[in-house]
Amino acid sequence: MNRRPGPLALLVLLAACGGHEGKGGGDVTRELERFRGLSGNLDIAGGTAHIPVMEEATKRIMSAWPAIRITVAGGGSGVGVRKVGEGLVQVGNTGRPLSAEERATYGLVSHAFAIDGVAVVVHPANPVADLTAAQVRDIYAGRIVRWKDVGGPDRAVHVYTRDEASGTREVFWSELLAKGPVVEGAVVVPSNGAMKTAVAGDEGAIGYVSIGHVDATVRCPSLDGVAVTQEAAASGAYPVVRRLYMNTKPDPPALARAFVDYVLGPEGAEIVRRAGYIPAPRGE
Repeated sequence: MNRRPGPLALLVLLAACGGHEGKGGGDVTRELERFRGLSGNLDIAGGTAHIPVMEEATKRIMSAWPAIRITVAGGGSGVGVRKVGEGLVQVGNTGRPLSAEERATYGLVSHAFAIDGVAVVVHPANPVADLTAAQVRDIYAGRIVRWKDVGGPDRAVHVYTRDEASGTREVFWSELLAKGPVVEGAVVVPSNGAMKTAVAGDEGAIGYVSIGHVDATVRCPSLDGVAVTQEAAASGAYPVVRRLYMNTKPDPPALARAFVDYVLGPEGAEIVRRAGYIPAPRGE
């Protein structure tokens, strides 16, 4: 039976962590000290690949400082840019760099916090172990329509994709599909989570998600013989790679600035790793 530690054990643990108790009763680490004296609301929206990192950071911050309220929403990279640009949120997340037009329109500042790969995913029962980039392009263009043509079962291929506001789609389309066509009739899903759910429920499916979202419900064939891992993405061995960005106004409110600095700091890097990503080098 697991037993909760007594008061003395908790005090010893707190001292060992080098933290102290905040007003919310949570442990205030050195990194969380940056929020001391801050209060109010912070709204975050945009790319869905970011959500695991944003939610864990939010949980830690609000546990330590309950006068701070943070909301995290998805919507895709395009939504993140528009909302932060129009002042509807203070942090807008993108899974791609801002376009020249977006920079000119909104004057935003980008903060890269993670390196992420975008992986082709299939149903776990699909035996296809490796796909070439050319085969993926042919599948998405509608030139390959049955799995038997790439070494799989004699079953129709069901193509899943994302909408044009998605940063995940932008990277997949430009880096892997070489900006080629996507077959008419491909099923459009709104988020990485929705893509994973759709592929997990369809034995004929092919889709793509952030590597950080891959779990046992889907399977990643290797690409041109390269196993799909974040380490391979970070080293350049796996080519379908992007940065994840937080975007703000040039002079954001103090709470937004503190949040960005927290995610970019050592505790944020730990959260990024736990979410399945690689922390981006500072200054990118």
